[in-house]
Amino acid sequence: QVQLVESGGGSVQAGESLRLSCAVSGYTPFMYCMGWFRQAPGREREGVATVYTATVTNVSTSYYAESVKGRFTVTRDHARSTVSLQMSNLDPEDTAMYYCATGASSRCRFLGPSDYAAWGQGTQVSVSS
Repeated sequence: QVQLVESGGGSVQAGESLRLSCAVSGYTPFMYCMGWFRQAPGREREGVATVYTATVTNVSTSYYAESVKGRFTVTRDHARSTVSLQMSNLDPEDTAMYYCATGASSRCRFLGPSDYAAWGQGTQVSVSS
């Protein structure tokens, strides 16, 4: 059984930075994607960023939601089965519960929640103005 554990959430002021980390353990079939989603109260879960690794070339590519491009950076460590999200210039609109997830479908690069099979419990990020 796959387990994902997030860490690094917290409360910051607008313009500050946070780094989230996620460790994956247990049985892990090939994971096309390791990425991050977020969900604010009253809103749907949305994809934030993911690292997609092609099976044939083993080349990894990062994908981002438009709202975080240029501010967030996602990195994946294949050897350690971890994925991190460096968040800079945070805005109150970034306030949400952030979830780590792994995708076993090649479509996971499009950041659709339905293409992700395993999820962490979430870590809260709160940004005040």
